[in-house]
Amino acid sequence: MSPAHIASTKTGEAVVIAEQLKQVYPISRGPLRAPAQLQAVSGVSFTLQAGRTLAVVGESGCGKSTLARMVSLIETPRAGALTLGGVDVLSSHDKQALRQKVQLVFQNPYGSLNPRKRIGQILEAPLEINTALNADQRAEKARAMLAKVGLRPEHYDRYPHMFSGGQRQRIAIARALMLNPLVVVADEPVSALDVSIQAQVLNLLADLQRDLGLAYLFISHDLGVVRHIAHDVLVMYLGSTVEQGDKETIFSQPLHPYTQALLASTPGLAGSGQARKRIVLTGELPSPLNPPKGCVFSTRCPHAVAHCHEDRPPLLDLMGRKVACFEAAKLAAP
Repeated sequence: MSPAHIASTKTGEAVVIAEQLKQVYPISRGPLRAPAQLQAVSGVSFTLQAGRTLAVVGESGCGKSTLARMVSLIETPRAGALTLGGVDVLSSHDKQALRQKVQLVFQNPYGSLNPRKRIGQILEAPLEINTALNADQRAEKARAMLAKVGLRPEHYDRYPHMFSGGQRQRIAIARALMLNPLVVVADEPVSALDVSIQAQVLNLLADLQRDLGLAYLFISHDLGVVRHIAHDVLVMYLGSTVEQGDKETIFSQPLHPYTQALLASTPGLAGSGQARKRIVLTGELPSPLNPPKGCVFSTRCPHAVAHCHEDRPPLLDLMGRKVACFEAAKLAAP
């Protein structure tokens, strides 16, 4: 299937298939030394279906945004396979057509909107670059999209500084949808907004997903937001997947010690039937320039045993999810 033949998909069909994606950045150490290799993403796999939201969570530096850049075709993976709408991204010779099918919504809506352009011009720019629509047709689509995201017709001729943060994020979402993408990559899209506005934007995203069959790759550190919008969750630590499954399974009974610590640190998300106890992680986050030999979490894990420091645990199916932990079965036992 060529990029030109990518069509809208039905809810439940796979629109993104990532297999063992890896990204390594060379870091200069001076003119007389070979560059160091920063392991940003180490073998992450997932399938994202139309009409569903996959949330990628983890602390800063775990590789969430790097994964988002690879899926949105901003960066090329160092290794692995990536399929978008049935097209092999890495072997395709028409990246422009593929990029139209995956769009980004950024964290800071004001920083992502050109302050010198009117809103109508901002929304029409993707159409002007990528389609053969005339000016009247572009304007018609832009005004229709404004209405779809809850803005009024008079907003078409205003500038970004004339809007609130929530309104600017609605504009950013509208721009992302102008080319009818299959996938929207949302990188912390509500973290810069007030809590009451966050709920409005999240509800808008859910409504658009229901109406348009969109797939969302949702990058976030806020597990309260993730619980509101996600269908599936992928937990990352130091570039690797440590737990992966549907939201209710992971939130109700997290198995990996890192996932347990994340949920315990968020009020109300300790897991049903579990004691509300604080989990304190000791030690420092390892450097991605020199990750641990064994389990990536072994240097901070309260349950680590000897072989955790020597061997990398595989991502195995356990109790309805995938988890990379030698001790997970014991932790799950009553």
